Amino acid sequence: MEVFNKLGLSQPVIQAVSNMGFEDVTPIQDQAIPLVMAGRDIIGQAQTGTGKTAAFGIPMIEKISRDEGVKALVITPTRELAVQVAEEINAIGNIKGIRALPIYGGQDINRQIRALKKRPQIIVGTPGRLMDHMRRRTIRLQQIEIVVLDEADEMLNMGFIEDIETILKEVPRERQTLLFSATMPKPVQDLSRQFMKDPEFIQIKSREVTVPNVEQYYVEVHEKQKFDVLCRILDSQSPELAIIFGRTKRRVDELNEALTKRGYCAEGIHGDLTQGKRDSVMRNFKTGVTEILVATDVAARGLDISDITHIFNFDIPQDPDSYVHRIGRTGRLGKAGVAITFANPREMNQLKLIEQSTKRKILRLSVPTFDQALEGQQQLAVDRLMKVIEEEDIYPYKKLAESMLEEKDSITLLSAALKILTKEPDTTPVKLTEEAPLWQKKSRGFKGGKGKPSWKETKFKGGRGDKRKSKKGWK
Repeated sequence: MEVFNKLGLSQPVIQAVSNMGFEDVTPIQDQAIPLVMAGRDIIGQAQTGTGKTAAFGIPMIEKISRDEGVKALVITPTRELAVQVAEEINAIGNIKGIRALPIYGGQDINRQIRALKKRPQIIVGTPGRLMDHMRRRTIRLQQIEIVVLDEADEMLNMGFIEDIETILKEVPRERQTLLFSATMPKPVQDLSRQFMKDPEFIQIKSREVTVPNVEQYYVEVHEKQKFDVLCRILDSQSPELAIIFGRTKRRVDELNEALTKRGYCAEGIHGDLTQGKRDSVMRNFKTGVTEILVATDVAARGLDISDITHIFNFDIPQDPDSYVHRIGRTGRLGKAGVAITFANPREMNQLKLIEQSTKRKILRLSVPTFDQALEGQQQLAVDRLMKVIEEEDIYPYKKLAESMLEEKDSITLLSAALKILTKEPDTTPVKLTEEAPLWQKKSRGFKGGKGKPSWKETKFKGGRGDKRKSKKGWK
């Protein structure tokens, strides 16, 4: 925790951060925390998985007081992210006595009004529900000292920019504004010019996000063979917790049904689910009841679980930014992770563009054979058996075992036990609706021609390294 001491944090915050298991600062935290503590407006260009919630949450907790009334506002694009951010801020502010309340659509508004009457110091909310409370006058923003716009580019994609402008016009002009975004499209730049004061720009480059704990692979496979190949890999590698990304809601539903049909413990999540169902799916995944989560990009926003071992891009991402967002769900807190992307032969150019953008070689993965898949499941059965021997009380079963050994030899009995424990590869027929290759669809991330990317990263002029500054805003 010595590094957090050097940031000049108070003892209650250092203790809370220590209780959360933080040992070292990430690049975005190292650069952002001192600037926010100094009262500067900042723009942080950083992907999911870089520790940006703590980058604004830690100094926010330090700066605001325990006095009643809302002192800080965090605006997020999705309900899942609002809940996740509020949970992390509450953990940081636990010892100091600072509380954050998530506000989002789909939850009973009267319940939220009752919670607001308890006077939390921080509100974390989605734009639509925040405006609803503003109209009802159940949230008053006159005492706001700090505003955070989290995942601003995603809020742009979801059509929330006008809502954000409306909310910010109701917040005192004498405030500190922090904006975080994976990319910096023009509307986000315009937003910063309109509502921020001489912001300091911090950029965490993609290569710092995609290294070093995520092993990245691709499998070149035709559309009709993708699901069988996925099952082979699942059987051979036996991920503890995995997310499988599909391009459409239909794809997610069909994948979830097909995986369940073949005996995998899977659930799907996308924007059409009710809030109750979404909460149930996420709770099951976080607690390990479900081992595989099938999701669309938007539905997985805000998901922050450190134990995810595998990410599968069943459908290749639309662009490099989406790829980084997806694989950033694994390899967290120093743990190893694996990301495997499926691409059909006509999508290999998109894969090369992702490699160029992330400056990381994606290695080719051979499709496991049936025997390799079976061997993977057999090893998993052995591991489960050994874990029971080492960690659980098996004494009540010894008499039964001794009586069975009078009739059968030990090798036969152990072989039968392993067979029962082993999930043998399942070839139950399934049918998925084919998705057109990405190059046949209109894509905002790529354009045709000679395989060159059509996007341009906007940067500040002047300065060095990852941190750049502009006195006059965007150039």
